[in-house]
Amino acid sequence: MKDLNTLVRGFRRFHRRFFESDDLLYEKLCLRQTPKVLVVGCSDSRVDPAILTDCKPGDLFVVRVVGNLIPPYEPDTKFHGVSSSIEYAVRFLNVEHIIILGHSSCSGINLLMTENDEQEVESEFINSWMDIALPAKEIVQKEMVGKPFEIQCKVCEQAAMILSLENLMTFPWIAQRVDNDKLSLHAWYFELETGDIHNYDTETCEFEILKTTR
Repeated sequence: MKDLNTLVRGFRRFHRRFFESDDLLYEKLCLRQTPKVLVVGCSDSRVDPAILTDCKPGDLFVVRVVGNLIPPYEPDTKFHGVSSSIEYAVRFLNVEHIIILGHSSCSGINLLMTENDEQEVESEFINSWMDIALPAKEIVQKEMVGKPFEIQCKVCEQAAMILSLENLMTFPWIAQRVDNDKLSLHAWYFELETGDIHNYDTETCEFEILKTTR
């Protein structure tokens, strides 16, 4: 991208599509938002939830954070950006689904896996944030000794998503809604190399290619 003109041209296309061709959409969205799905995705520029799912404005409530990690429930006086966004989506917007959207070649997980090695840039915040996924890293290092680093990272990416699913259930108002069948939790793993999405099946404990119906 040479300059911001690329973004300006993109905004003009957006404006033509959603304000000139479909002037009713934002007329409704001005009144309220009613998304049914919360997506907790990675900040990675290659994995945009709305683009990936071809959604329109108002369809998704999106939280994006390095590593698409979800911390455990910690009700205290500290700052909780991710947790507060999840609370808003669940308790105020009453979303019906939460999707953790992870992906291959995640830089955050790569950083976690090399945390004890010498790093080019010293982190102020990222390392401590990625420590949320330390249990996933420990499992990988214990069970995948001698495996190629790339394979270890992929397994850790998926293990961290499962850990985040478990962390979601530590929020009492999430667990209550799940138990009452008012909220469903999902983990989707987007493979950059193939363009496939793998859904975590809680019965088989495996990530399986997401099947679509035409």
